[in-house]
Amino acid sequence: MGDTTVTTLEGREPAVPHPVTARTRPGPLRRLRTPRRPRLWFEILLIAVSYWTYSLVRNAVPEQKAEALRNADWLWELEHHLGIAVEESINHTVNSVTWLIVGMNYYYATLHFIVTLAVLVWLYRSHPGRYAATRLVLFATTGVALVGYYLYPLAPPRLMTNGGFIDTVLVHDTWGSMASGDLKNMSNQYAAMPSMHIGWSVWSGLTIFALARVPWVRVLGLLYPTATLVVIVATANHFWLDAVGGLLCLAFGYTVARLWYGALPHALPRQPRTNPHPHTAGRGRAGEDPPAAAGVSAEHAPHEPIRPTEDGHPPAQARPTTHA
Repeated sequence: MGDTTVTTLEGREPAVPHPVTARTRPGPLRRLRTPRRPRLWFEILLIAVSYWTYSLVRNAVPEQKAEALRNADWLWELEHHLGIAVEESINHTVNSVTWLIVGMNYYYATLHFIVTLAVLVWLYRSHPGRYAATRLVLFATTGVALVGYYLYPLAPPRLMTNGGFIDTVLVHDTWGSMASGDLKNMSNQYAAMPSMHIGWSVWSGLTIFALARVPWVRVLGLLYPTATLVVIVATANHFWLDAVGGLLCLAFGYTVARLWYGALPHALPRQPRTNPHPHTAGRGRAGEDPPAAAGVSAEHAPHEPIRPTEDGHPPAQARPTTHA
């Protein structure tokens, strides 16, 4: 038997096989920046450790009482100059309605944790491709807030010497605040700037508004940070400008996620893109067929569509030529 070759049609270039190593596997940095399906055990551990670390660092910031009170007086004066110093009026008005202010005290003490965790669980279950990016926003926001607590100690309005504010938790003997009563020694009293109640609630609200499909749920997403703003002011735990600080931290968080993933979280695919053959080299982009491997015979390579000649007959087919 002789060697068998294939005679190509005239005017048609022979197919040149792509080497298997034409495309290499993405590097470790690119793999880290590619959204993937989250792992439950890792996320539970990460969130628990992160919240514990946040509380530990926040409370470890030195309580610079004198400086914090000076900063509070300066901020209160600034708000008067800006014409937005209405926190005291809101505080006294809401405090006159016992059931309302007690409800706000419980709101302030619990919902920032419950709602934030619920949104994370919802993302994990329904939007796994967007989970990591949205979580990064939350973590970056919280991380930069810790820097703010250290660099700018600030007393909340209820602790101001001459502010005239009412500490609603203390007055109504409401359970649940780490900032008043017997629990005050467990929390940094002078870490009011920025307000993470606002940072986390706006993060939750924007996430729900951007990704939820039911209209009334999206509306609730927008109402949640609005209600939180009223609560932090009515309970005299924050100034208006503390809320602005929380928004600036959140903007930083979104910027970090945008730079890392190349898109805002809601613009990423709902489901993470997976490679069915992650250990196979030479793969193209998602959705493409792999290039032909070296050594594959021309008979098995894809052919162009056969077009008839001008007289209507099919063109001559390539015939194998045998050499003796």
